[in-house]
Amino acid sequence: MRKRIPSKVQSRLLRRLLRRASNTEWGRRFEFSRIAQESDVISAYQARVPIHTYDEIKFLVDRTRAGEENLLWPGKIKHFAISSGTASKGKVIPLSTEMLQLNRKFSLNVGLNYLINTGIYKTFLGKHLTLPGRIQSDPDHPDTLIGEVSGLQTLFAPKIFSALLQAVPASVAFTPDWDLKLNSVVDQTLNLDIRLVAMAPTWAPVLFGTLIDRFNEVNGTAVRTVGEVWPNLQLYISGGVALSSYRSILEEQIGLPDIHFLEVYGASEGFFSYQTNLDDPAMQLHLNNGIFYEFVRLEELGTDNPERFTISNVETNVRYAPLLTTCSGLWSYVLGDVVRFTSTSPHKILVAGRTSEMIDKYGEAVFGEDARAAIDTACKTTNSLVREYHVSAMPPNGTMVPAHEWLLEFSRLPDDREAFIRTLDSELSNINRHYHIRREAKAFGPPEIVIVPNGTFTAWLRASKGDIHSQAKIPRMSDQRDIADGVLAHAGQHACRVRIVGSE
Repeated sequence: MRKRIPSKVQSRLLRRLLRRASNTEWGRRFEFSRIAQESDVISAYQARVPIHTYDEIKFLVDRTRAGEENLLWPGKIKHFAISSGTASKGKVIPLSTEMLQLNRKFSLNVGLNYLINTGIYKTFLGKHLTLPGRIQSDPDHPDTLIGEVSGLQTLFAPKIFSALLQAVPASVAFTPDWDLKLNSVVDQTLNLDIRLVAMAPTWAPVLFGTLIDRFNEVNGTAVRTVGEVWPNLQLYISGGVALSSYRSILEEQIGLPDIHFLEVYGASEGFFSYQTNLDDPAMQLHLNNGIFYEFVRLEELGTDNPERFTISNVETNVRYAPLLTTCSGLWSYVLGDVVRFTSTSPHKILVAGRTSEMIDKYGEAVFGEDARAAIDTACKTTNSLVREYHVSAMPPNGTMVPAHEWLLEFSRLPDDREAFIRTLDSELSNINRHYHIRREAKAFGPPEIVIVPNGTFTAWLRASKGDIHSQAKIPRMSDQRDIADGVLAHAGQHACRVRIVGSE
């Protein structure tokens, strides 16, 4: 079979998207039909269609939700994914039927690739537990459904999955109250042969802890791991947030030496990549899933005329902000994530964080992936496990230079708390030259950690968001103090601040 050239796959896809949308309001505005006829369709597209943020297309999304057709994408859109916040606050992303069907194919490919590469067919002989977000009929816009993309995708799941593999019925999966939902899932699966779990790792420790407690309560036992409840659990598929922040916790909680972890990368806007090799954390981009990709160097994002790269000329180990053009009507749309290519043949990426996940208030330029790497090293050095965290800037105070404050919720406290801080500081200096220069010049102080009780971040999330759902996330970094101060207020007198003795 002839090998497909990635750049040509993407070029043909872009031309197809332009032709499909040529008679939409957006397509007429930017002359899609003319662009689609150009021999170099990518250059013509980039010259004519500017980069767009959500705020710049929100008025068209609102009109689409109200029932207008042929605005961003041909036909009537009936499915809308809440990317953040709620239906009234945050991003609401239109999803065409074509995109939802392509996402279904993507999900099937994830399972097929795992089966081919491992040969472990027994994973598919038991039940699969997925934890989709809820969806609902939009009360303000009849004949449309709105909710989390994972919930919308269940409507397009293969019938054989719903009938034979899914561990919990839709009535449980779509329970609106999050705590009731978790407890109902535990009750439904306590005695099932669960072999695959697919859910955001944020909430897995909560679900698994409840499962273990309920099993012991019902059976009068003292099991300590998920593996003692579900001994045939073989595969954990992770998405939504970085698996690296939770993997050690989940491995310990599951307690099965042969458990496999597989990470996928997607968002409300589409499904992008997945691990094709269990030994390589990088995820291969799926280049024919209804999405044309562009990339802007992170430092150029938001400038007047940033260079727009495609998969034909991206480089490894450069932080890029992805731009998406999709079969749901997003056109050079700023996703808000940061990725880094580890390979360009094939195209494999790691998610470095969010564009907002960076602290550079004093020139230190610390990114989300820097923070995750430093925490991982500090945990390994001090035999500890961090469950949740948030990093914020602390301004100069008297003779004290600025520094970072790390709010940490541990599932296992470090043997030596000062050693944890020193390792955190040392690892950041090793991987981030901006941080190293400022620390070496004593223009920036060592980290301070604040240990908060278990449940503090969840309590803050409930209070600040007003709702808990499968996509609810803890913001990891901010150069402002509002999140840190809110978390500290919930921790109250139980917060424990730790500094390095004799630090500058």
